[in-house]
Amino acid sequence: MDIKDIRQLFPILNQEVNGQPLVYLDSSATSQKPIQVIEALENYYRLDNSNVHRGVHTLGTRATDAFEGAREKVRKFINAKSTQEVIFTRGTTTSLNTIAVSYGVATLKEGDEIVITYMEHHSNIIPWQQVAKRTGATLKYIPLQEDGSISLEDARATITSNTKIVSIMQVSNVLGVINPVKEIAKIAHENGAVMVVDGAQSTPHMKIDVQDLDCDFLAFSGHKMCGPTGIGVLYGKKHLLEKMEPVEFGGEMIDFVQLYESTWKELPWKFEAGTPIIAGAIGLGAAIDFLNEIGLDTIADHEHQLSAYAFDKLSVVEGMTIYGPKDPASRAGLITFNIDDVHPHDVATVLDAEGIAVRAGHHCAQPLMKWLKVSATARASFYLYNTEEDIDKLVRGLIKTKEYFSDVF
Repeated sequence: MDIKDIRQLFPILNQEVNGQPLVYLDSSATSQKPIQVIEALENYYRLDNSNVHRGVHTLGTRATDAFEGAREKVRKFINAKSTQEVIFTRGTTTSLNTIAVSYGVATLKEGDEIVITYMEHHSNIIPWQQVAKRTGATLKYIPLQEDGSISLEDARATITSNTKIVSIMQVSNVLGVINPVKEIAKIAHENGAVMVVDGAQSTPHMKIDVQDLDCDFLAFSGHKMCGPTGIGVLYGKKHLLEKMEPVEFGGEMIDFVQLYESTWKELPWKFEAGTPIIAGAIGLGAAIDFLNEIGLDTIADHEHQLSAYAFDKLSVVEGMTIYGPKDPASRAGLITFNIDDVHPHDVATVLDAEGIAVRAGHHCAQPLMKWLKVSATARASFYLYNTEEDIDKLVRGLIKTKEYFSDVF
């Protein structure tokens, strides 16, 4: 499908912002939604709106079929062995917290180790901080190379026989680094630890095969992969999920309730208390259909080309600092940068006046900002609907930003 045809499927892109055609470069925060996903949500609420699993009437049956059909789409999308390994959550944050509370707290003890990296999103740091406080386990960090990448030698040195959990993002939302999670999973398993992968920034952009990665858990969000907000996935190997206790209790997740004790449903429903995120799951299923139609390899190739193009164009802008690896082949489709003597929030404000949406701030990665020796950065992130023309407009906008603040000061 041609890029122009793809862009026409995203209604939000066909508008002006501040009198300029919208250039959306903030897909790492949330992606835009194609008409197929919007229509899937509308059709559910117009035609099939009903609770799932509980009723025998027609609407309930149709809603249940669509909801569980979406689970099967997720299973195929990440190549899980069974739908019992696919749990719907509110998003990556909820998924990681569930792993931390249900697996981490129950498993760890004093003297055990949890290993993460300095580049992690706060949602993959704070839960493990809390688990360490509750269990007496030690939180350790794999050091970063000069360009922000991880070396397997450092991973081997940090992960020891005392390590019980390794939790690492597959793609950095700041540096664009693509981490070798498959190789790190092997190191973790050799030391008797489980491997948790934060797939928030990878699952929307590249093929994910949990069996090939041999990760024990994977967390990702629907809203970053053309799906609705408020829906995400926790994948876990069945034998681990079966041993874990639910973190929420109530309707839907129970098998039988007595006065003083209760039993739980089988996987995956024991982790999905209450009315589930029905419309969100159906919308996520539609997003997966859409991404499969375009092709994950096609999307990855397109983003690598854009990233290389953007890196070349931005590298020649005077006073520009770009963070992360310089080799486009080793980074995902985003560029994080700063302009000398201009605060990232000011950069984003001026760009917004030109109709260009970028992200500015610490990107929920304050330890990484400290490692980079900055308080904040600006970030342009790309997806399947972006073009080289978008990047050209970004470069012109950044040059205008530099000129503006040069005149002011």
